[in-house]
Amino acid sequence: MNTEPFQITGHTRFLAIVADPIHHVKTPQRINELLRAHRIDAVMVPLHVAAEDLATVMNALRHVPNFSGCVVTVPHKTKALALCDEVSDEARQIGAVNVVHRLPDGRLRGGMLDGNGFVGGLRGGGIEPVGLSVYLAGAGGAASAIAFSLAQAGVRHLTIANRSAEKAADLVERLRREYPTLTASVGTSDPSGHDIVVNATSLGLRPGDALPLDVSKLDPSQIIAEIIMDPAETDLLKAARARGCRVHEGAPMLASQIRLMAAFMLDRPMLAASA
Repeated sequence: MNTEPFQITGHTRFLAIVADPIHHVKTPQRINELLRAHRIDAVMVPLHVAAEDLATVMNALRHVPNFSGCVVTVPHKTKALALCDEVSDEARQIGAVNVVHRLPDGRLRGGMLDGNGFVGGLRGGGIEPVGLSVYLAGAGGAASAIAFSLAQAGVRHLTIANRSAEKAADLVERLRREYPTLTASVGTSDPSGHDIVVNATSLGLRPGDALPLDVSKLDPSQIIAEIIMDPAETDLLKAARARGCRVHEGAPMLASQIRLMAAFMLDRPMLAASA
């Protein structure tokens, strides 16, 4: 491990994470640890950007030559797609990006790693989704990525529950087109009857947030998974523990995609393959 002091100079590459709110993010710490370990002269900082300012900020970053890329998180993943000049096939399919690389000519290339990160986090925790029935709360950018990756991983059934039933129905239809053998349906707030229950909404980030589903329907046979990392134990996970459920926190989702994010932003594929 590299223990030499790190100094920011005029040669240092600039990375960012763009979010609103920003207090909960853990990505800068993890990315900067990885950069130091590989002796890469780059640094990540958090940027607190409101939804109405996203286009202004992203377009301004096009004109910063030492800006290499950014991670995009709540609530910007869907809107950021339209601000990119090119996107990966997965991001186009899902309709959102969570990582952006600035090309030398100022164009922005977007990708989506959330789904792979979530499934990788499950497997790292000893949870194999193949053949299971999954209840997914949310139909936004992160939820869509997770839904497609779970389908690719071989789940048996996906129930999508969202405040906007129309948005949930659209995600179900897109899943059915891409994975014709998958059974998928629009759900309600009732998560009963599923092996895994996933909160892929932002509910739980702020004190006083409503619960994303009806916790009274949870039973001890279910695994309850979060994508929120701060707080580590959301009100949903507390309620799930109280009902005897196994819980899976949000941190493993980030841990399993840190190298992929760094490799994408810096255009250094070798980082993704590093042990």
